[in-house]
Amino acid sequence: MAAKRPAKIGSKSQRSISGLTGSDLDYAVNLVTTICALAGSPSYLSDLRASARRHGLVRAVGDHDTPALFDWLVSAASFQGISDSVASGYMERNGRVRWQELKDAVAQHPSCPKLRSYWHFHGCHYRKSSGTCSEPNHIKACPLPKAPLRNGNLNQLSFSLYLFIRDIAENDLVAWMDRQFTTAAEGQPIIAPDKLGMALIEPMRQIHGISDKILNLVLSTLLLGAGRRRPFWVEAGAAMIAIDTLVHNFLVRTGILNRANSDHPYGPQCYSAGGCADLIKVISGNIDSRQFNSRFPSNFPRFVQKSIWHYCAMEGLNVCNGNKIKDRFRCGNTECRIFDTCDRISRC
Repeated sequence: MAAKRPAKIGSKSQRSISGLTGSDLDYAVNLVTTICALAGSPSYLSDLRASARRHGLVRAVGDHDTPALFDWLVSAASFQGISDSVASGYMERNGRVRWQELKDAVAQHPSCPKLRSYWHFHGCHYRKSSGTCSEPNHIKACPLPKAPLRNGNLNQLSFSLYLFIRDIAENDLVAWMDRQFTTAAEGQPIIAPDKLGMALIEPMRQIHGISDKILNLVLSTLLLGAGRRRPFWVEAGAAMIAIDTLVHNFLVRTGILNRANSDHPYGPQCYSAGGCADLIKVISGNIDSRQFNSRFPSNFPRFVQKSIWHYCAMEGLNVCNGNKIKDRFRCGNTECRIFDTCDRISRC
């Protein structure tokens, strides 16, 4: 049974984190509110929950089925860095990594010292293309290269995640997540949802091959989709933001980064103080998302970020992206609904 909720969830916007104030903040809020109205799906939350039920996540969370959750997490993480169709096609042809297979392999006590524990695993450096690693004397007997994933980085991710769950989460991922939330909220009369999320992301970002973007994306899907009945899960998931190039470039082109004095290249800085993620948190804190669906949390950064992505992506409305805009010039896409109000900053 999950622990009782010891703290209230805070809802104040985080204006002090970024340089967005006054008319610049108003500009960003008005622009992004329009994007949410145009591209945001009112059924976003219910669709996530329906998908979680179809994929067995609701049952897996309720039953503390760690193997099922591991299998889903590895598959979800395998979509990074490549199109969904290519990633899913590769897994259909070559198979997927399963918890039981890794458990059986590690139980055989392979000779490689990297597989002794989660902490030992650091620095494996396996490369599928060259068949090399940091322990060449052990690679012939090592089970890691046998994982049927797309590249060596994903093979390492699967073993690193397995060892993390075994050694850190004590083979019960759901109980560990509950404990992380409870510990983060302990003694706090009010706790911000993003602080709850960091209770998972901080330790898990040390897992090999999992970026902040992937962690936010995958964990948000799990928490929002399957955590309806668990304290803190929905609040934490709603605050998780996945910054990809589409979202970053939108914040550049619209001038939001410039107005916040936060110009930076796409990459780790997007999650640094005052970066893209912080800016979206600030903007979301000034948008009541219940105007799009009365059942949404009032402050819903994940929905705001997803709406921006959907407005830009070819798979979405396909409006604000590199195929539509030549970034060495100001945007000339007069069909864009925010054309007349957008700063239309050139990226070159």
